Amino acid sequence: MRDLFDNEDDSGDRSRHPAARPAPLAERMRPRSLDEIVGQEELLGPGAPLRGAIDRDQVASMILWGPPGSGKTTLARLIADLTRSRFVSYSAVLAGIREIKDIMAAAQRSAAAGGARTFLFVDEIHRFNRAQQDAFLPHVERGTIVLIGATTENPSFSINAALLSRCAVHVLRALSDNDLLVLLRRALGDDRGLGAERLRIADADLRLVAERSSGDARRALNNLEAVALAAGPGGEERTLTRAGIEQAMQRAALLYDKTGEEHFNLISALHKSLRNSDADASLYWLVRMIESGEDPLYLARRMIRFASEDVGNADPMALQVALAARDAFESLGLPEGALALAQAALYLAAAPKSNSVTLAYGRVLDDLKQGLSDPVPLALRNASTGLMKDLGYGRGYRYAHDEAAGTAALDCLPERLRGRRYFEARPVGEEKELGERLRRAAEARARAEAGPTRPQEGGATGRPVTSVPPRRPPGRAAT
Repeated sequence: MRDLFDNEDDSGDRSRHPAARPAPLAERMRPRSLDEIVGQEELLGPGAPLRGAIDRDQVASMILWGPPGSGKTTLARLIADLTRSRFVSYSAVLAGIREIKDIMAAAQRSAAAGGARTFLFVDEIHRFNRAQQDAFLPHVERGTIVLIGATTENPSFSINAALLSRCAVHVLRALSDNDLLVLLRRALGDDRGLGAERLRIADADLRLVAERSSGDARRALNNLEAVALAAGPGGEERTLTRAGIEQAMQRAALLYDKTGEEHFNLISALHKSLRNSDADASLYWLVRMIESGEDPLYLARRMIRFASEDVGNADPMALQVALAARDAFESLGLPEGALALAQAALYLAAAPKSNSVTLAYGRVLDDLKQGLSDPVPLALRNASTGLMKDLGYGRGYRYAHDEAAGTAALDCLPERLRGRRYFEARPVGEEKELGERLRRAAEARARAEAGPTRPQEGGATGRPVTSVPPRRPPGRAAT
C-alpha cells in the first residue's frame, strides 16, 4: 500500500544517509486495530453500524467529521488495512485537480481489470472548492472509488450537497480526559512509545497533560513527548515533575477557526451565557475567543447587539455600557482594552433581561410582509405647500404638548392597523416603569377618544379630501 506522495526512488546505498530520526510519538502510537482506538464507541463499539461494515468488508463512501486528533486519519488507515482494497491517501492541502484525474483514471483501470476496489482517503476535504469536489461525483456514483473524506468543518457547510448526499457522515467526538489518559499511559508503557525511557509521573500530573490537550490525542502525545525530552536524556529512571510539565507545555493551545464552525459555536455560547445571566460562563467564552485570536471589535459589536436584543429597555444603560466598551477598546487595543470588554460582558450578564424590543420589531416585520404598508394618515402629514394643505395634509392633527395628558386622541397607525399592539413591555427592570407610562398614555387617549370634541381628519364630513379645485394664480379674476 503506497501513499500518493511516497518517494518512488528506493534505490541507492542507504548507508550514505544518516539514520532517520524517529517518528513523533503520536505517529509511533497510532492504533494498530479497531480495538486499540479509544473514545469512539458510538462508531466502533460492538454492534455499531460502521464497525459492522468494516468487519464485513462492506464499507461505502463516507465523510469523517471531527476535531483535530479525534482519529479520522487513523480510522481511514485501519479501514484500508482491514478491507481488501487498494488504498490511496491524498491531501487537499498539497494536491489539486490534476492529481484527482490521475487517481480516477488508475481506479477505472483497476476496476475494468477486475482488480481491488480503490479506497481514496482525502484529508482536509473541505479545502477543495466546488469544482474540485464535483470531480469526485461520477466516480463515487459508479462505485469506481470508495471515498473517505476527513474534515474538521461541518459538512453541511463545507461539502457540496450532491457529494454529501452520496456519502454517509460519521461524527468523531473530541476525546475525554479519561480517554487521553488511556493513550498517555499506553505510550509510557509501550516500547513503540516511551516504554524504554523509564519515566515516572504522578497520576495528577499525567491528568494535567491530558487536560491541557483539549481532547486532541495527537496533541496529548506530543505534549507528553515534549515533557519527556525536557526532562533530559534517557538511560536512567526519571521523574516528570509538575514544574517540568508547566515549563514544557507553557499553555494549552486553543482550537479555533475564525471562519469555521467553531467560531459560530463559541459566539453562540457567549450569547446564550449572557442571556442566561451566567457571568462566569460569559467571561470564560469571551476571554477564550479573545485569546484564540478573534477580533475583539467583533465581540464588542455582538455585545452591542445583545444590549438591544436581550436586555433592551429593562436596562437602557446596557447599550451605553456596550458602546463605551467598544470605544474604550478602540482607544486602548490589546491587552488593556480587553478589560473593557470583560467589564461590559459582566454588566450585560447581570442586567435584567427583556426581548420585548426584538419581539415588537418582528411583529412589525410580519405585518409588512403581509402587505400592510398603507399610506400615512393625512393627519400625520406635514402640509409643506398650499396644495398639500388643500388635500387635507395635517388636517385633524392634535399637538400632544397642548393636551393636559400629554397625548392626544389621534390615530397614528394606518386605518387597517388601528388598535394593533406591537410592543408589550415586560415587568422587569426599568421596562416595568416604561410599560406603566405607556399604559397610562393609552388610557388617556382612550378617554379623549370617548369625548365629544374629537377632531376629524377630513374636515366636517370626516372623509379624506381626494381632490381640490384648481388654484387660481394670484391677481387673476375667476372666469
